[in-house]
Amino acid sequence: MTSIKARWAAVAAAAALTLAACGDAGSSDDASDDTPEYEVEDVNFDEGTRMAELNEQGSVKIGVKFDQPGIGFRAAGSDVPTGFDAELGKILAADLGLEPGDIEWVETISANREQFLQNGTVDFVIASYSITDDRRQVVGQAGPYYVTGQSLLVAADDDSINGPDDLEGKKVCSVTGSTPIKLIEEEYGATPAGFDTYSECVDQLLNGSVDAVTTDAAILLGYAAENEGELKVVGEPFSEERYGVGYSQDYPELCEFINESLTEAFEDGDWESAFDATLGKGGSEAGDPPALDPCQS
Repeated sequence: MTSIKARWAAVAAAAALTLAACGDAGSSDDASDDTPEYEVEDVNFDEGTRMAELNEQGSVKIGVKFDQPGIGFRAAGSDVPTGFDAELGKILAADLGLEPGDIEWVETISANREQFLQNGTVDFVIASYSITDDRRQVVGQAGPYYVTGQSLLVAADDDSINGPDDLEGKKVCSVTGSTPIKLIEEEYGATPAGFDTYSECVDQLLNGSVDAVTTDAAILLGYAAENEGELKVVGEPFSEERYGVGYSQDYPELCEFINESLTEAFEDGDWESAFDATLGKGGSEAGDPPALDPCQS
């Protein structure tokens, strides 16, 4: 059976969804006509701030998912990820005075997001990164920039699962270390099957090894669209997941910078344009921008 990555790569190529070039090997020739462009700001940051350092060095490292259609996905043979999170990364970079080509994209999975921020592998994590109190004990999280909810992906011909109350005794796949896998075991009695990536979970569902995949509805809608006729999203969301931008606690000033950047994107239409060009193509609706959490002093 064809893997989810291979199948999405073919559709991504056909749809010409390649983002404006970023990273060491990218070039502006990779940009597609329907990808938004963001004005690169003429900036003047206070000396000694992390924003000033990133601007002066002329580059920024951003951790995103590479296997989530509509959120963060890198097609085979491409150096550039596509998706809403990648677009948000471009917006932050522009507000640092950096061009898309100044971004180094780093593949980030759920299990290594905190580690990558703590050890300096990345400057920001924008990777369907739900804000939680536990995470804010070890890293900074600004936002939220998007609010979604946990849902379920099942086989198109499966009528036995219509919501979380049907999960008891069912084998349900999600990513190790994610909030969804904890919830379905502790609250709904499911048997969890943990993998490193959601694309692995989708492959497990397609070959019948698990009964369902659970994560945020926005992510699952992308996979359902990619496997139309084989998979479907069922029920209403049964949690609230607030996506935030992760940063190192060594640089608390980044919180205000991120919130100011998001506020501007909410107000000038860049946030909505980024959504429509990515998650909006998979059936999700942007809705109103969420209220941002205040930064902690």
